[in-house]
Amino acid sequence: MYTEVMMGIMNAVPAFKIFAQANCQPDFFGIPTWYKYMKLDANCQVVFSSSPNGTAPTPADFFGNFLLIGLAIIDILLRIGGLVAVAFVIYGGIRYVTSQGEPDKTAQARGTIINALIGMALCVISVALVSFVGTRIGG
Repeated sequence: MYTEVMMGIMNAVPAFKIFAQANCQPDFFGIPTWYKYMKLDANCQVVFSSSPNGTAPTPADFFGNFLLIGLAIIDILLRIGGLVAVAFVIYGGIRYVTSQGEPDKTAQARGTIINALIGMALCVISVALVSFVGTRIGG
């Protein structure tokens, strides 16, 4: 009974369908899944690409699948790198506060913060580039 009611609500309101489809791409703290750029069917199962005319898959079809998985893995690693950069900004801030005005410790802490911010900027730009390429190739 409950399932029938929920299915009726989801079929009646198009916004719920969009919400249900969005759940096919789960993430954890903004880190995507390995199949982020691949096509999913109605049951949220990964659909591996095959030849467009229905014949046996060619090596290029397999390469395309591995390319999409590789882009997703690169995306995951870059996002983890961004989280590590945030942790280093916090670490540098703690070192800066606890330096007690000593010039050497203050300079080291400032260098840690600047390097972490540069790393974070590189990660953000790289994630944007990988996401752009992945969505263009994956569709």
